[in-house]
Amino acid sequence: MWGAIALVLVILWLLGALALKITGAMIHLLIVLAVVAIVLHFARRTRPR
Repeated sequence: MWGAIALVLVILWLLGALALKITGAMIHLLIVLAVVAIVLHFARRTRPR
């Protein structure tokens, strides 16, 4: 689930940073949130018994 959230955030970041020519700190917040989602995805992964 966290991986899917991270993927969506990265895509939104790319659209905002490249296609829409949006500048500013708010668009870079998306990439930070994507990295956090990836870290949570790997940190909370349940291991099979």
